[in-house]
Amino acid sequence: MTVPTDLGTPRAATPDLLRSVFRQHAAGVAVITAPGGRPAGFTATSLTSVAADPPLLSFGISTGSSCWPAVSEAGHIGVHILGEHQRELATTFARSGADRFAPPTSWRPGPHGVPLLDGVLAWLVCEVVARVPAGDHRIVLGKVVEGDPEGYAGTAGRSRPLLYHEGRFNALRD
Repeated sequence: MTVPTDLGTPRAATPDLLRSVFRQHAAGVAVITAPGGRPAGFTATSLTSVAADPPLLSFGISTGSSCWPAVSEAGHIGVHILGEHQRELATTFARSGADRFAPPTSWRPGPHGVPLLDGVLAWLVCEVVARVPAGDHRIVLGKVVEGDPEGYAGTAGRSRPLLYHEGRFNALRD
């Protein structure tokens, strides 16, 4: 196998450089939800497993996001792993100004009042334990308190994960 040796021309660090490089990084797609007078939620590709003991995860959220006020006050949040059959749901929760919990979105109140989405591959409810400033974002650290690896509809094993790559939602290829 021949390995290319040309690394191209280095560019100065800018927000555009970071976005361009991360378009090459395939990421799983999740929806984060928060309870409140009006439920809030957004599509996230920054979900990361942090530790197994205690079970911790993290995700990033822009402080300019319409969901930030709800997430900034929430004691608990929901984390939903989306399947390739849920591109429309991912798009709805990524769209600014959309009524994300209106039909056709199917959801129900879960533990700690957290909105839980139906038909996801898996879900978790997490206690928010930290919100760490990171530029124009916050890194939210959540401790898992409940969840289901097969989702409400028992979809695990019947669907593959939804991925985000090159600026769009994608499915795994065989």
